[in-house]
Amino acid sequence: MTDAELAAHLADVAGRILVNVRESGLFSPAALGKAGDQTANQFLCRALRETRPEDGLLSEEEKDDEARLTKGRVWIVDPVDGTREYGEARADWAVHVGLAIDGQPAIGAVALPGLDGGTLLRSDQPVAIPPAPEKLRMVVSRTRPAKEAIAVAERLDAELVPMGSAGAKAMAVILGQADIYLHSGGQYEWDSLAPVAVAQAHGLHCSRIDGSPLIYNQRDVYLPDLLICRKDHAEQVLQLIAELTEKDG
Repeated sequence: MTDAELAAHLADVAGRILVNVRESGLFSPAALGKAGDQTANQFLCRALRETRPEDGLLSEEEKDDEARLTKGRVWIVDPVDGTREYGEARADWAVHVGLAIDGQPAIGAVALPGLDGGTLLRSDQPVAIPPAPEKLRMVVSRTRPAKEAIAVAERLDAELVPMGSAGAKAMAVILGQADIYLHSGGQYEWDSLAPVAVAQAHGLHCSRIDGSPLIYNQRDVYLPDLLICRKDHAEQVLQLIAELTEKDG
């Protein structure tokens, strides 16, 4: 398989494993998230070490092996992005499998197994993005929406769309459920690598909220903020963020 085919296959299979774990009825809601995380992580990491033994690997659910810093190719995975939503049997959780090459988000697949029939979006098979409506929609955290996102939405007169995982939010822009994903509440590389690779392949703007590029496979994997939107909205959103930052400063 090519790297893109492998990413998609792994995300899809891990998603189906997670659905089976949840539907087994063996775990309490409190234990389900951890059981799903551990099961999917074991599958993904073992499969990647078997199929791409020379590459580096970074997973949310594994102790970081800094040997990845010496590698040009590093797989970055989040076995369950939105563990809370997964445990609550919601649809807005995801599986992230991505490959960074020389720090760039090169390849990605994001599975959304909770959607009806399951959905898989991948960097090597872009789909048509529905046109933006007259009133823009900004997807935000359903539990702790970032103040910057709320402030920008007010300036744009955009509708707020609460949603769970970062992957679900990013893919919502591709699926036509939202138009802007602005996050400033703190994330890590595994939260955004695969979604950004997929979003870029679909022609979307992806950057930090100051407009700087997203760089992966860093020693410090904290990557706190993110903007994903259509390119024709990016300049206005970045300008509004800059104005708000200057005002707060």
